[in-house]
Amino acid sequence: MTADIARLLRVATYASVATAGFLIVGKSVAWLATDSLSILASLVDSLMDAAASLLNLLAVRWSLMPADDEHRFGHGKAEALAGLGQAAFIIGSAVFLVLQAIDRLLHPQPLTQLGVGVTVMLLSMVATILLLGIQRHVIRRTQSTAIRADALHYASDLATNGTTLVALLLAQAGWPGVDPLFALAIAAYILYSALRIASDAIRLLMDCELPVGERARVAAIAAATPGVLGVHGLRTRQSGRTKVIQLHLQLADELPLIEAHRISMLAEERLRRDLPDADIIIHEDPVSLGTEGDGVEAPPSEHTRGKPVRRPES
Repeated sequence: MTADIARLLRVATYASVATAGFLIVGKSVAWLATDSLSILASLVDSLMDAAASLLNLLAVRWSLMPADDEHRFGHGKAEALAGLGQAAFIIGSAVFLVLQAIDRLLHPQPLTQLGVGVTVMLLSMVATILLLGIQRHVIRRTQSTAIRADALHYASDLATNGTTLVALLLAQAGWPGVDPLFALAIAAYILYSALRIASDAIRLLMDCELPVGERARVAAIAAATPGVLGVHGLRTRQSGRTKVIQLHLQLADELPLIEAHRISMLAEERLRRDLPDADIIIHEDPVSLGTEGDGVEAPPSEHTRGKPVRRPES
């Protein structure tokens, strides 16, 4: 991992924690002044974001540690664990909001100092938009799972802030009863976000294959290498920001070992042009053994299409 990527990840996590602290202070003041359940819903969401951001900070620091004797593939899965922890935090906040909204529907209460609430929510939206700009830049550069999960939190926070603002404006216009209804809508959106984060984290922790299109591209690049007669046994997974790729190359039976090694290194070099940070393992097979192994099978390459394959006599 380059020093630039590590720096970007640290900047994103520190900015996230700082923004969460600012939002918590502002929304706490607004909630105490207005007694708005929509603001309380947004405050709880920010509290969960703060806890998740702190968890992210620790997870990213851990994931940046280099590989060691006990973690030969590095510590990238710490980000997926953080994402799963964040999902649990968010689900808890959604349940809390639902309970509070139901109670407020059953026992309505008047709202006060709505101007303070409107001002705080506008400032919260500005701060969240700035943070999302930073996070999206970092995601484009690093493809970090943890930062992507954190950005999803704050995107949902932006939606909850906007929803809360609408609820306050409607209350000012004489519709205070919509406050708990908007809180329920926010809770539903938070729960949906949590399920998305959990799904992505579980896919990483369970070593799911890369998307079909990406696997097909890997097989096609390897098959197009001069000297390669076929590709099989392709297996892939993601560990943090690192894509792990294993595959078998079919080569002519009579090739010397040094030539087979040269072709294999050329195939790896071509793959790294497309996936510069991937962990690639290539095994060479004599073509006469056939396609033993599981995975995506590549079509004949342009170098072998239409040519007979030489096999030993039985």
